[in-house]
Amino acid sequence: MSSFMKDNFSTQSDKYQKFRPGYPADLYNYLISLTREKKIAWDCGTGNGQVAKELAKYFDKVYATDISQSQLDQAEKAGNIFYEVAPAERTTFPPEIFDLITVAQAIHWFNFELFYKEVKRTIKPGGILAVIGYGLFQSEEKLDAVIHHFYNNIIGPYWDKERKYIDENYQTIPFPFEEITPPRFENQFNWTFPQLTGYLETWSAVKHYIKKNNSNPLDLVLTDLQKAWGKGEEVRKIRMPILLRVGRLRVGR
Repeated sequence: MSSFMKDNFSTQSDKYQKFRPGYPADLYNYLISLTREKKIAWDCGTGNGQVAKELAKYFDKVYATDISQSQLDQAEKAGNIFYEVAPAERTTFPPEIFDLITVAQAIHWFNFELFYKEVKRTIKPGGILAVIGYGLFQSEEKLDAVIHHFYNNIIGPYWDKERKYIDENYQTIPFPFEEITPPRFENQFNWTFPQLTGYLETWSAVKHYIKKNNSNPLDLVLTDLQKAWGKGEEVRKIRMPILLRVGRLRVGR
């Protein structure tokens, strides 16, 4: 186990695989358009391999690493994806082999300095680093009000301090690369109520709350959530902003 990165996601990794949202096709198309070659990619902090699976459609080989074996056990397999338990900050990859390095909803857990050192060591000159994530989702006003109350007031004290980087849209993380300004991307889903509550239960602050109090904080807002959702409503539209920082490693370093 890495001494650098917290492992908040080995427990209930099956729920993580089932309920965590993916990313829109337009995002992948954009990243592929920036990548000069499509030989080898590295998806760091891959979790259950959502991003690795998509990258495998474009690249000859995708290496996907995570510190959680139980997450990797849930990952979808493909002949050109190579999963490995490894910390972001210390790998055994040869130097200058990656055309693209992605980190999805994970970089806030990393030691930035050591990870970026590893990125600069393993990426090809002119290669692309994409730091991806998603912010707090939105739906209809009544539902948003309950979610914000839950997020800030009930489980607010149970978020790890690193969560602030997501709340700040990844704009405050260090990013020592030649930055490319990307277009805006947004995920849109039609969720059922069980998908909503299933996703909420994957939040690390919910897990911390359960561990400390031996009770599920969702129980405190379940009635309000159901009321805001509305009787007879099978699905609700969910909008989720995509966080994205993109950099290119300069030729000649």
